[in-house]
Amino acid sequence: MIISRSTQLAGIILLLWNLMGVGAFVMQYGTDLQNLAKSDPYTARIFATMPAWAWLAYGVAVGAGTLGAILLLFRKAAAVPLFLLSISAVIVQFGYSFLGTDLIAVKGFTAAIFPAVILIVAIAQWRYARHLTARGVLQ
Repeated sequence: MIISRSTQLAGIILLLWNLMGVGAFVMQYGTDLQNLAKSDPYTARIFATMPAWAWLAYGVAVGAGTLGAILLLFRKAAAVPLFLLSISAVIVQFGYSFLGTDLIAVKGFTAAIFPAVILIVAIAQWRYARHLTARGVLQ
């Protein structure tokens, strides 16, 4: 079965979205905390005290999402469990951010907007891959 242009476009968009997540992870994990503390001491403190398991969840979220998008482009049904893994890791990562820190108290509820968008996209890409699998597009 040939993959449609719209499916290719969706896969490319999802791949670019997930690659942006990889880029954000690399930048945040490797950031110079002393320089960051000059402009945003709160975020520098959050990054400095973030436990290894939360960083791991972040890495798994973006890594599984990226690999899922690549597999979607190659019409592989293995994209589905990878996208589900990504959702789980997103929940763990942001669970820490919102329950393990005082992020909302310090930055306000607007700090939850982009994480909510990330979770929505993660769920959408998983559902899309499930739909494609049910239609026989992903094997």
